[in-house]
Amino acid sequence: MEVESLKDYLVSYKDELITSILRGKYCPNPVRRVEIPKENRRSKRQLGIPTVVDRVIQQAIAQVLTPIYEPQFSANSYGFRPGRNAHQALRQCQEYITEGYIYVADMDLEKFFDKVSHSKLIEVLSRTIKDGRVISLIHKYLNAGVMTKDRYEPSEQGVPQGSPLSPLLSNIMLTELDRELQRRGHKFVRYADDCVILCGSRRSAERTLKNITPFIEKKLFLKVNQEKSHVAYISKVKFLGYSFYRVKGQGRLRIHPKSVQKMKAKIKELTSRSNGWGNERRKGALRQYIIGWVHYFKLADMDNLLIRIDEWYRRRLRMVIWKQWKRIRTRLANLTKLGVNKSKAWQWANTRKSYWHTAGSFILSTTITTERLREAGYVFFYRTITGRLGL
Repeated sequence: MEVESLKDYLVSYKDELITSILRGKYCPNPVRRVEIPKENRRSKRQLGIPTVVDRVIQQAIAQVLTPIYEPQFSANSYGFRPGRNAHQALRQCQEYITEGYIYVADMDLEKFFDKVSHSKLIEVLSRTIKDGRVISLIHKYLNAGVMTKDRYEPSEQGVPQGSPLSPLLSNIMLTELDRELQRRGHKFVRYADDCVILCGSRRSAERTLKNITPFIEKKLFLKVNQEKSHVAYISKVKFLGYSFYRVKGQGRLRIHPKSVQKMKAKIKELTSRSNGWGNERRKGALRQYIIGWVHYFKLADMDNLLIRIDEWYRRRLRMVIWKQWKRIRTRLANLTKLGVNKSKAWQWANTRKSYWHTAGSFILSTTITTERLREAGYVFFYRTITGRLGL
């Protein structure tokens, strides 16, 4: 069923649907398996997409359970919670770093959403939710299975990423970890399954990571990825796309190099000549991406970085434009129109140098200027962060 058909379906079958839920007779459908590439592009993240009817029911469950569980959640948990976000989590890290907690036990839970123990999760839920029908319905969703193409697979563990209920269930499960960390007196920040524990020394961080691992694996039945979990100084840690440093004892934020690499890969994708986009569509996509990216990373100290990025980005745009002027006569006409004398324009119109080399040349830098690119509708990183975009 498509989303557009949902309203008509609910009008016709609402009473029947509600009755089956209240009587404990409702049986959820399996989720549809969808794979998307992870950041490293070498592995896939598995999503489980419920049917539209199941999405409505799960959203209804989440809306009722969220106010019940919110008071139980830790103040150090920021992911998938109303009124909380990644920026607040990063500000909390800054505060701890300023207080002198400069080593991090960076803990990675291996395939958390795929590894959640159903029995443990139901046990935790049952402590608060006393209506057996609700527990039973959630259990049915956990056991609904997965459709991979036309093949059914049972779901014996895990909560499907992509369902409206999964973020809440993950926070309910990991609140057990939060409470244990608080009981032990640790400074920590958690965003969904991404958790950093901040310590005053490397030895303390190593001891913390070693001691908390048995609790996670033996009490919560989750798996700690030993290869990705490590202890590091704050500047070596990547958390929510940022890394940290200190200036005169004050915790500061910067953009992690991998986040910059990911952004450049996306800009290359958006400025590719092989995607068949016209200029207006490309400008719109670039504008949307750049404004969103800068807004997310606005907490970082990044003025100098953005100036360098803009230099690279302008050259990328000039390369795209030069590729569009692929005929010699087109290049000649456009360079002449931009004020280049005819003999020089003829010389460059016939150049055999690479697109990238030509894009960095004096001739294009002084004709396809930053101001002309802005007038054409392109936005830039540094201009966006300094608030001169006029948004």
